[in-house]
Amino acid sequence: MAKAKSAFVCTECGAEYRKWQGQCSSCQEWNTLSEVHLASARPGASAAPGRSGYTGDLSREVIDLGNVDLSEVPRMSSTFAEFDRVLGGGLVPGSAVLLGGNPGAGKSTLLLQTACKLAQQRRILYVTGEESLSQVAMRAHRLQLPTSGLKMLAETSVETILAVSEREKPEILVIDSIQTMHLEDISSAPGGVAQVRESAAALTRFAKKTNTVLLLVGHVTKDGSLAGPKVLEHMIDASLLLEGGADSRFRTLRGQKNRFGAVNELGVFAMLEQGLKEVKNPSAIFLSRQEVQAPGSLVMVVWEGTRPILVEVQALVDESALGNPRRVAVGVDQNRLAMLLAVLNRHGGLFTGDQDVFLNVVGGVKVLETSADLAVLLAVVSSLQNRALPKELVVFGEVGLSGEIRPVPSGQERIAEAAKHGFLRAIVPRGNAPKQAPKGMEVIAVDKLSDALEAL
Repeated sequence: MAKAKSAFVCTECGAEYRKWQGQCSSCQEWNTLSEVHLASARPGASAAPGRSGYTGDLSREVIDLGNVDLSEVPRMSSTFAEFDRVLGGGLVPGSAVLLGGNPGAGKSTLLLQTACKLAQQRRILYVTGEESLSQVAMRAHRLQLPTSGLKMLAETSVETILAVSEREKPEILVIDSIQTMHLEDISSAPGGVAQVRESAAALTRFAKKTNTVLLLVGHVTKDGSLAGPKVLEHMIDASLLLEGGADSRFRTLRGQKNRFGAVNELGVFAMLEQGLKEVKNPSAIFLSRQEVQAPGSLVMVVWEGTRPILVEVQALVDESALGNPRRVAVGVDQNRLAMLLAVLNRHGGLFTGDQDVFLNVVGGVKVLETSADLAVLLAVVSSLQNRALPKELVVFGEVGLSGEIRPVPSGQERIAEAAKHGFLRAIVPRGNAPKQAPKGMEVIAVDKLSDALEAL
């Protein structure tokens, strides 16, 4: 009888060692190594390359790349258009999708709504490891969801889940959550690095083998990143993050990784008494502005995934009572704000070194691209000089360190979106200026920051 192979895995960082040692050489933590028994390969089976996180079978047939079938992968709708948009068009059979988010963001609610609606025409198995079946049933009843047809299982053992899935043969398998799952062969507690990695690997292998859609719920750490080993994000096909605080009724679903669609695609939902409801026109909710325009408020056009979205940015500049003035930014990178203020001082002639600068993107949207640079600076100038900007004005453009205004991708689509919402003036980079402006809109093309300040 062959001797069972084992390895020692750090529960903090996931590093592997052939023998036990007191300190992990990777993360420098003490007494974090636990023994993990490795399953031996069956005789004649293809050996899995690399680490134990391998998620598929090697093809024995070698074919030419030009002969690969390019037919479109069939997709199934999640019943939410915004969810399908972030996924790249819908759920792909055999794919593994990881949905993360803060506690209370609505991860379980979104998947329960999706599962209940899809269960009317597809086979779905919903596995809950955090709640009892009665708790899930109470939530479904409160949300007025159709409950007939949805198969439920309260279990945390991966071996049992795989056995039940082999018997039920679901088209979609929901695991809530991956941090509660465990394998009997691994001695560490559920939620540890080794348990999360090996449990996800086993479930993903099953999904690839049976062509099942695997939906995993994942927790996040204090800094907002997905908890567990980094190899978990490499195993899965799509990583989605549901964002939104408890004080906001809106939730944003952002794609951080997607093998079947665009990255950084954004879906917007509203949390209501009946659960999450998709917002088909996000610009309308982010532009709920006051009738009287206040200084420091300006609308910009950002590009999220495959569509433009109009959001409002607000700036407040006030004389600082501290020796080191504060720079607070919500929704944009704080380091980039400091850089833009330096550009404003050098190339715009406006000094803010003795002023506190506060910046906020309305609606809780996080702007990750550089097209917001010009709008941020003009909002700061408006607050600094206590002069309100025109309500019908929209701005976008990247600002360089030498004060130049650089063009941004999809400029024509951004201008068209602003015109559709009734904006009459637009300050844009010269490289994005259209040959013919939309009817009723004045487009002002600028090359430098000084030109934009003069245009105001």
